[in-house]
Amino acid sequence: MNIEDIIKTEVELPLSRKAIVNLLYTENWLMDKINLELKSFDISIQQFNVLRILNGQKGKPANLSTIQERMVSKMSNTTRLVDKLIVKGYVERVICKSNRRKVEITITEEGKNFLKKLNPIMQSFEDRITASLSKKDLIMLNELLNKLRNIDYNH
Repeated sequence: MNIEDIIKTEVELPLSRKAIVNLLYTENWLMDKINLELKSFDISIQQFNVLRILNGQKGKPANLSTIQERMVSKMSNTTRLVDKLIVKGYVERVICKSNRRKVEITITEEGKNFLKKLNPIMQSFEDRITASLSKKDLIMLNELLNKLRNIDYNH
């Protein structure tokens, strides 16, 4: 189904607007699907993202600003996300003894085990969501999205 049918417009959209509306609609559609997939694991996509970031640290702790800059969604409240993951036992906060303002976050063994269980499920989900796209399509889609983000729109 094309985007005009989805948003029920009979007006031909300019190509640039059509692309933007399509991207925004698709992002919301995709977020709904991901959240539905994660719901049974009692974790949000943002919490899952934090766990993946910390797991990628290979045992080295990360501070809140490191986590924030690596987040896919920059609008997330990192402190709140970390607090929720601490309650679940997936991460821990370590306060530096010599500098009490320095707080580092690490993933726990429980968090690593949770990811080991969830990663293959999410990989299967990602494969299903993109099943209608060939490898060539996926490469092109990634290239186009990168190209779109790297445009200098100030001029």
